[in-house]
Amino acid sequence: MTDIRTSFGNQGLVRPRQDRLIGGVCAGLGRRFGLGPWVARLLFVLILMVVPGSQLLIYPVLWILMPDEDAGV
Repeated sequence: MTDIRTSFGNQGLVRPRQDRLIGGVCAGLGRRFGLGPWVARLLFVLILMVVPGSQLLIYPVLWILMPDEDAGV
């Protein structure tokens, strides 16, 4: 059974070393879905305004679960 970090890494959900502001979660999500890091951050903030609260829980969880880009996934 593969762990979730390996699964995320295999799907391209990694936190890049460049373009990070805090943890690299938005930059990693943007890269995975073909968006620029600033576009992903803007979408994150806009979604936070529409549905407040849940993103503040999701961000730290993804920060923990998404491996670093150079973690050798």
